[in-house]
Amino acid sequence: MNMMSATECLLEMCDEHFELEDYQSGVPRWCTGCGDNAILAAVQRLCRDEGLLPEKTVFVSGIGCSSRFPHYMKTYGFHGIHGRALPVAEGVKMSRPDLTVFVNTGDGDCCSIGAAHWIHAIRYNMNITVFLHDNQIYGLTKKQASPTSPIGTKSNTTPRGSYLEALNPLTVTLGVQNVSFVAQAVDWVPESLFDIVKAAYHHKGLSFVRIVQRCPEWLPTSLDPWMNDPNRIQLLHHDDGLQISAGMSRIYKNQLQHDPANIDRAREIASDHDNIPVGILYRNPSVPCYEDLRLTDKLRTPELTRTGLNAELDKYTVWPQDAAQKAGK
Repeated sequence: MNMMSATECLLEMCDEHFELEDYQSGVPRWCTGCGDNAILAAVQRLCRDEGLLPEKTVFVSGIGCSSRFPHYMKTYGFHGIHGRALPVAEGVKMSRPDLTVFVNTGDGDCCSIGAAHWIHAIRYNMNITVFLHDNQIYGLTKKQASPTSPIGTKSNTTPRGSYLEALNPLTVTLGVQNVSFVAQAVDWVPESLFDIVKAAYHHKGLSFVRIVQRCPEWLPTSLDPWMNDPNRIQLLHHDDGLQISAGMSRIYKNQLQHDPANIDRAREIASDHDNIPVGILYRNPSVPCYEDLRLTDKLRTPELTRTGLNAELDKYTVWPQDAAQKAGK
């Protein structure tokens, strides 16, 4: 009979049962009504429902309102520099593939200064879940136009209105080689937001989720046409995608059956300017993950890391016997 020690039993009990409070850290300082609050609630619920070990979970961010996210999670976190959340997360995953890694980034952080990292992160397809908090404005630095600001947006940098069409994060991501998961959510529909967050977490590969979110401080009315008219939210559903509950169907009647394996159709849906498609646009679980190609499931143990560091440092070490030999000559 296989007997477990008291310590093992205690650890197993701790691993299996978590409450929301186990993942909550501090009081969020986002503005009242900010969509970041809804995203935080959905992610904390995911952690609880999936029983993610706080000590085996990492949240990485760059700079911006969204990038305060790691401060409010009672897990490991890395608040990086502007636009560099993705390479930091990739480094964490490469060194510790056993960890669950999330990235929280904003439309400026990801799509402007971090655009090159964003493109190559999609191509590398590491097993990381990425949440793009897209409020279509630079919020932390007080209302400058971002790459996703709609044309005509008046801001501190575009006082007469922005001249360029907004960049579409969905179509850009869907155009990158090795893309494996793309979804879109809105912060004011919590049921679908959570379902999408959960689906993204369970996908093996880089899951890219664009979350259209409100900014009550700098763009308080910009999303009103979609918030006030449920018919402008298009729910995507499929047997291999998300299912729509009866309660959601009563409110959101604009529904589309979409096979997430069809990338051409996904690109068409992502290009819709009248509706906001909500759901999984594309999923391809067969795309290999970069860390699997490089590490072949080999965990970097402390011993392995120590051996590698010593081998590198030995190249520059002046050994006493070498010094004595040189002095004798």
